[in-house]
Amino acid sequence: MAYAYTPFPYVAAPGLSAPEPRHKVVIVGAGPIGLAMAIELASHGVQATVLDDNNVVSVGSRAICWSKRSLEILDRLGVGERSVTKGVTWKVGRTFHRDKEVFNFDLLPEDGHKMPAFVNLQQYFVEEYLVERAIELGINLRWKNRVVSVEQAADSATVTIETPDGRYSLEADWVIACDGARSPVRGMLGLDFDGELFEERFLIADIEMQGDFASERWFWFEPTFHAGQSALLHKQPDNIYRIDLQLGWDTDPEEEKKPEKVIPRIQKVVGHNDFKLDWVSVYTFQCRRLRSFVHNRVLFVGDSAHIVSPFGARGGNGGLGDVDALGWRLAAVVKSTADKACLAAYDRERTYGADENLLNSSRSTRFMSPDAGAERLFRDAVLHLAARADFARPMVNSGRLSKPCVYPLSAPDADLPQGAKPGAVAPDAPIENGWLTEALGSDFVLLALGAAPPDVTGVRILTPAVTDTLRKRYLGDKPHALYLIRPDQVVAARWISGTKADVEAALAAAWEGR
Repeated sequence: MAYAYTPFPYVAAPGLSAPEPRHKVVIVGAGPIGLAMAIELASHGVQATVLDDNNVVSVGSRAICWSKRSLEILDRLGVGERSVTKGVTWKVGRTFHRDKEVFNFDLLPEDGHKMPAFVNLQQYFVEEYLVERAIELGINLRWKNRVVSVEQAADSATVTIETPDGRYSLEADWVIACDGARSPVRGMLGLDFDGELFEERFLIADIEMQGDFASERWFWFEPTFHAGQSALLHKQPDNIYRIDLQLGWDTDPEEEKKPEKVIPRIQKVVGHNDFKLDWVSVYTFQCRRLRSFVHNRVLFVGDSAHIVSPFGARGGNGGLGDVDALGWRLAAVVKSTADKACLAAYDRERTYGADENLLNSSRSTRFMSPDAGAERLFRDAVLHLAARADFARPMVNSGRLSKPCVYPLSAPDADLPQGAKPGAVAPDAPIENGWLTEALGSDFVLLALGAAPPDVTGVRILTPAVTDTLRKRYLGDKPHALYLIRPDQVVAARWISGTKADVEAALAAAWEGR
């Protein structure tokens, strides 16, 4: 069933008839990252104005694989359960060489998590849910408002906007660029990416068909049904399937998108012609980012700040990681409860996270598209051995799948389970009447497990009963522990026993990302 693209209503902006008061935050781009950013700020009591040059959700499925951590973030924003209900849940990936399966993996082998390992859900559904949530929260969404210039002063930025009724300007304390990989705002500031462009092209096709493919990730090296080096298949809701086919650098992108070229390729993948072509695109691998994501009063988030190849599902998931790291900090700056210097911690942490994604994405690309010589010999030898030898299977790289990075914090770190170390996202676990991620919320929390917590200003106390899962993930063989957890649910510090002074010092360091 094809998605119905319903336009959102355009409303003439007040600034067309008279200057508007200075805004606290203006967000450019109403894709999933811009919308999530606005909702995250609203959850901290900061209303943003969102500008978008379009008036419909994204055309084509685009981002489809939403990781466990992204689903936890979306859940905090109010659309997580809806996304899981609509989406196709999966955790098993299968890798084939030609027509033989060489190995498979399970991304979440243990129970005790609210959210699954991954959900496949077309980007247009996620955007639709986020738009509805933003409207519910009273967020100002301005459709058909295209930013044409950005000028900065020491303490503000001014955007000029083109609309169907003419131009107007907005002054804002902060402008957040969530306007995608081709970011016009990035161009207006004269900024460009550093990194690597790979000489390889891939075809993406969404098809509508009745099928019995499993809810799994299937990846082929040197598939027998396609002349390219790799192919990928994902199942999506509403009988939509995503197929990625490696084409080679010497192909013509416009020619390859023509139905008469695409349909025969898809027939070979699915074994019949009983399908409808829903959306087609051709893309090139890129692994690049801005040197800095903070440029005075303009902040870059998502694809406007960094871009990776789609194998590994690191684009949209990485963007939600940016939202997670920026929202609580910027809200505190806007409300004057923190100095703007804390935004340097956002820049430091998310450039670190982007570099980790770029590294993994580059390695995947080189394994999938090796240069002639040693790279190709190594890749072929690994694939040959993987079907026979366990040691070779971890070396097969069809896209290391997205997971949140662990920030390199120099924080108090007791000898407790590694999965809950400082810098890592606090692991979820069932607790009485719900889940730990729900109870953590979006403020600073002192998680006290079997210990008496000190009373610290600005920190909420959480003392759940110690279940077996909590003990395994947070205590190990220790009888008790204290965890300071940030508003983005990242562990800031942990102690076997911590004093009020310990927690206050760790709280101050957390604002600085130390």
